[in-house]
Amino acid sequence: MDLANQMISQRSNARPISGLARIGTQPIALTTAALCLILAGVISIALWRAYTGHSPETDRAVAARALQARTAQASEQLVEKAKGLEQTQQESIDQLQVVQDQLQTMKRLLASQQADTKRLSEQVTTLNESIDGLRQSFASVRATEADTPSVTRRKPARHQASVHKRGKSRG
Repeated sequence: MDLANQMISQRSNARPISGLARIGTQPIALTTAALCLILAGVISIALWRAYTGHSPETDRAVAARALQARTAQASEQLVEKAKGLEQTQQESIDQLQVVQDQLQTMKRLLASQQADTKRLSEQVTTLNESIDGLRQSFASVRATEADTPSVTRRKPARHQASVHKRGKSRG
């Protein structure tokens, strides 16, 4: 068994010590190194900002102000467009009211003309009926005259000739 113990002990002794195992055994050195790296990063950023003269905070503030200015300008433009649309809409409403008033006037005129046309048509019908009545009465008078013999005497032809000669001599 002595041989087996030697093999086990060699295996446990044969294990090499890795870099992580060494670092884990010295936590103060690890913390110091990490702190130095962080401090070096902060110092380099501060030097870079001081050298270039601008910082991201001021860039962000400038960008925010520019965005606010663009937003305000867009808002003003929207307000102006809304006012323009409102004015255009009011003009359209006014024009529509004028057209509606004109339409009402035209309807009244059309109704008046139709009433006049109806009245005139009735008058024409009445006149036609009166003319037809007169024609019928005139035709009946002629028919009665044709049926009855003439009572009036004719003047002699000599008398008509003498009247005709007198008219020529005066003329």
